[in-house]
Amino acid sequence: MANEKQLALVIDLNVCVGCHACVTSCKEWNTSGWAGPMPDQQPYGKDPDGVFFNRVQTFECGTFPNTETVHFPKSCLHCEDPPCVPVCPTGASYKRESDGIVLVDYDKCIGCKYCSWNCPYGAREFDEVTGVMKKCTLCVDRIYDQTLEPERRKPACVLACPASARIFGDIKDPESEASRAIRDNGGYQLMPEAGTNPANHYLPRRKTNAQVHDDQLQRADNPLSREAEPPKFGGPTIDDASQW
Repeated sequence: MANEKQLALVIDLNVCVGCHACVTSCKEWNTSGWAGPMPDQQPYGKDPDGVFFNRVQTFECGTFPNTETVHFPKSCLHCEDPPCVPVCPTGASYKRESDGIVLVDYDKCIGCKYCSWNCPYGAREFDEVTGVMKKCTLCVDRIYDQTLEPERRKPACVLACPASARIFGDIKDPESEASRAIRDNGGYQLMPEAGTNPANHYLPRRKTNAQVHDDQLQRADNPLSREAEPPKFGGPTIDDASQW
């Protein structure tokens, strides 16, 4: 039976600039919160290793000279039919009926990694320190915190995004901002062929033809411009004008 409410993220690939603010804010909030810790074993080595709930993959697409850079954030997609849940031998992985968030009960998890093997998106992270599997929780400890102002009850990655490329809401509510963004901009699911029905959606890149005139390509503060007279030297100095 499908959930009547499904919280999810909608990520606008046309706006994301790959600044990794979502990655660092997620790390900062969750490492000391309910889902933490999120340790790093070798953060700066040749093969960096650590626990991250959110990652940004950057790649080039197209054929030169018609190429473009794409920044693709990815985390747990909180699937409506999550394949990680039925394979868990202890029932540690579960999907909440109240809001559709997929979580892990650390007290039940034995770190067998079955969930990660069955996740087609590679969204599961194994914590070598605690020996359990971890993942994005949509900051469940934050979005229901009554001590926070209502506008602050959003995942840390959403609040940190400087370009507003991330939208959080109930995609089952047709009037929510998330649902409208999906409907109005052709939002799509990642790898629908996997049959998981992921709740998180992406908004495609949308090309616009900018009309730029030749005179707009000239910098107004161009230091090589000949419009103004160059400064003349040889006048009074600061020592002439000051009394010591």
